[in-house]
Amino acid sequence: MLYPGGRAVGISINLRGLLIVGSGSFRTRDGRECCPAKRAGFRAGDVILSINGTAVSTSEEMQLALNANPDSAQIVFERNNRQQTLTVKPEMGTDGKAKIGAWVRDSTAGIGTLSFYDPDSGQYAALGHAITDGDTGSILTVREGRVLKASIVAVQKGQRGVPGELKGSFLQNAAVLGDIAQNTTLGISGTLTTAATNPLYPDGLPIGTRSSVHTGAATILSTIGTGGVQEYTVEITHVSQQNAPAAKSMVLRVTDTRLLDATGGIVQGMSGSPIIQDGKLIGAVTHVFVSDPTQGYGLYVDWMLSQMQGTSADQ
Repeated sequence: MLYPGGRAVGISINLRGLLIVGSGSFRTRDGRECCPAKRAGFRAGDVILSINGTAVSTSEEMQLALNANPDSAQIVFERNNRQQTLTVKPEMGTDGKAKIGAWVRDSTAGIGTLSFYDPDSGQYAALGHAITDGDTGSILTVREGRVLKASIVAVQKGQRGVPGELKGSFLQNAAVLGDIAQNTTLGISGTLTTAATNPLYPDGLPIGTRSSVHTGAATILSTIGTGGVQEYTVEITHVSQQNAPAAKSMVLRVTDTRLLDATGGIVQGMSGSPIIQDGKLIGAVTHVFVSDPTQGYGLYVDWMLSQMQGTSADQ
């Protein structure tokens, strides 16, 4: 038995290391234009882990490490899950700081939807897809992360070719609901500090494994405004036969006129909305069809559970 989600949550992640999202030339104190990072061979998507033996996880720490030895920077970084080392000669910028010309990201934040909560373990799953960097497409590696209490303040309706979006709000000091332990292709997971019950299903729901999922009527749970979690009708139009964890397990089409009128169908921010069929929790919404916002993909709950447990799910 799991408690289905459907509530909007804020997501705040501090990255492990510093993700390079790009590079660019800058003017040195002697008037030259240069980019040591590009010259040394760094690429967008590389993750800087340490500089001259000092671990770095914020842009401030990176600057301090470069300033400490402006003549040479031995940088340990990760590329394609493999650690490598490059030595770079920083240049002094017009502001008197040592620079290598790399643009880095150390954190990210956004809005998503809670998929389910396991009352036995205290664990949860959300999103149904990875949190990736918008510039590089890289899956972000979590150093520490939190899910926070959030509210939906506006809806940008989806149209053909233009995905819609739930616009959420949460404060830096918002109530912390739990941590983020994993960010994988199957979503985020971690442990909640308090139980996440659902007013529509206060006793929870049994799990519907992938072998029981079929085309036909189903529902999803989402929060698209101030009215809290609501249930909306959908139709599952295609079911994929999958024997190992994989995304895009099923295709669904929104049939509920309330949701179509409010959002145009599936929009960004609804990722993670639980899918219910035959009184069982069978999965979560993951992606919208950009060409048709009334349709989207769903992920089997089996795969989300296997991610949490670090095992392969049986039928």
